[in-house]
Amino acid sequence: MKKGQLGVWLLGIVSLIMLMGGLNLSVHAATSDQSLARVKAKGTLVMGTSPNYPPYEFQVNEHGQAKIVGMDVELGKQIAHDLGVKLVVKKLAFDSLLPALTTGKVDMILSGMSPTPARRKSVDFTNIYYTEGEALLVNRADQAKYANKKALAGQKVAAETGTLQYNLIKQQLPAAKLTGMSSAANLILALKTHKVAAVVKGTASATAYAKNDPSLVAINGHFKTSTAQAGNAIALKKGSTSLKQAINRSLAKVKRHGWIQKRYLKTAGKYLKVNTANTSMWHYRDYFIKGLQYTLLIAVVGIITGSILGLLLTLLRVSAGRPLRWLATAYVEFVRGTPLMVQIMFVYFGIGMFVDVSALTAGIIAIGLNSAAYLSEIIRGGIQAVDKGQTEAAASLGLSQWATLRYVVLPQTLKIIWPSLGNQFINLIKDTSMVSIIGVTELIYQLGIVQADTYRGVAPIGVAMVIYFVICWLLTRVLRYYERRINHGQTV
Repeated sequence: MKKGQLGVWLLGIVSLIMLMGGLNLSVHAATSDQSLARVKAKGTLVMGTSPNYPPYEFQVNEHGQAKIVGMDVELGKQIAHDLGVKLVVKKLAFDSLLPALTTGKVDMILSGMSPTPARRKSVDFTNIYYTEGEALLVNRADQAKYANKKALAGQKVAAETGTLQYNLIKQQLPAAKLTGMSSAANLILALKTHKVAAVVKGTASATAYAKNDPSLVAINGHFKTSTAQAGNAIALKKGSTSLKQAINRSLAKVKRHGWIQKRYLKTAGKYLKVNTANTSMWHYRDYFIKGLQYTLLIAVVGIITGSILGLLLTLLRVSAGRPLRWLATAYVEFVRGTPLMVQIMFVYFGIGMFVDVSALTAGIIAIGLNSAAYLSEIIRGGIQAVDKGQTEAAASLGLSQWATLRYVVLPQTLKIIWPSLGNQFINLIKDTSMVSIIGVTELIYQLGIVQADTYRGVAPIGVAMVIYFVICWLLTRVLRYYERRINHGQTV
């Protein structure tokens, strides 16, 4: 055999080996991906969404019950049907959707999300299912003044943080003053109160707001978007190849039949009319009642667990050995040195990676752990304020350390710290609003939903303020009643 022929044969053999190796890797990757199998095994497809973005996803008050509807929800139902499973919709703040996906809280994000290059680094995206432009939403009175995006130079222009629109303002309106907000409802409120000159939203959403609010008008923004990020896609966890392929097949069928325009958008439009038929706050009273119930539940459990854990931390800090005292001190300092919102997200997304906890449970745990640190400091300060002569007298009478603490020190401590305890309890009630970021339907979360559903910005805020005031006023009266009993030597 000639040397040239030998070389050709060797090259062919090497190429065949490399090809077989590549095929084996592809087969291994395909078989190791269990994303579709897991969804089918549990029988549910969990869709993460932020329901304050009509007509994509929003809530309606149907027969007194809150219901998440919209174009994306209809699409999610079709995908679940094609997969042979049931759709479960989980509501979260938009900023919390990506952490929820990467930690396994949801199987997919279907929330009008654009597949930007930055997002593609952390999650996978399906094919584009809907393409639209970007619109400027302005007050009708300012329509002539802000006829195009160039006229917004030097003006405040707003968008939801973490969205494509936010980045487009940054890139294509450098002369404007960018303002980011966490919810669509807050954006519209800022616009209507002239805090910002314009809001950038997707055309479908901007048109929906303009149609249902005569004081607003939608203008073509003429923003330029790259092919890679134009339109909306479904976000999936990295490596979910089999689930992505199955969803893409479903999206291809939806596109082939034109169901988004023929069915889903029309269904969303009907629900929008339901919302705007009666926008009185009394009509949405069940929303506020439900929010109040969750707020009180979180506050009461947080006060109880925080008080017990706070007392335990205090006892460790004043009477335990050095290692336990150091640990208790470190805990208090760490909790007081980090924001409550971050703690809530850590409990839900961080611990939730190992233990599946609901949003409500995570919120209660975070509130309880946070309040314990502050209550521990209040109790410790009260114990230190008790005259040392009291403990010396108790010791001379033969009382043990525990008996002295129980019968001498703590009763006097309670009298000293009662006003501070009351103030902390009131603050805790207001701090429950933080759990709305992980989708707990407490008062502030329900406030945002009512704003999005009714296109009214100020009225829902007024209702929530009154409810919070009544709760805190009643708690203040109760605390003062028991304060008078303590000061007169009566038991609580």
